Amino acid sequence: QVQLAESGGGLVQAGGSLRLSCATSGGTFSSYNMGWFRQAPGKEREFVASISSRSGLVLYYADYADSVKGRFTISRDNAKNTVLLQMNSLKPEDTAVYYCAAGRRYGQPFIPEYWGKGTLVTVSS
Repeated sequence: QVQLAESGGGLVQAGGSLRLSCATSGGTFSSYNMGWFRQAPGKEREFVASISSRSGLVLYYADYADSVKGRFTISRDNAKNTVLLQMNSLKPEDTAVYYCAAGRRYGQPFIPEYWGKGTLVTVSS
């Protein structure tokens, strides 16, 4: 059983940056594909970004929602069992609870098996 714990959320002004971190335990982190999702008030949970486990000669695959491309960057540190989400040029519409997720299969859509409890990001205008 994989446990995920997000941190790094908070209040930021529009145009600012935040970095979310997700610490994992209970599994072989390097073998899991990781992702971030978010859920805004009154809306359904949506995909934000995902990063694969290492595959052959390719270091990692990464995918992003169109709404965050060019602003958000997902990365992973297998030595620290951590996945990061660097969020730049934040907009009020990025306000949401952000969830870390892990899964054994990588693809689009990314459908994870494990979820964290979420961390709140609030972007003020």
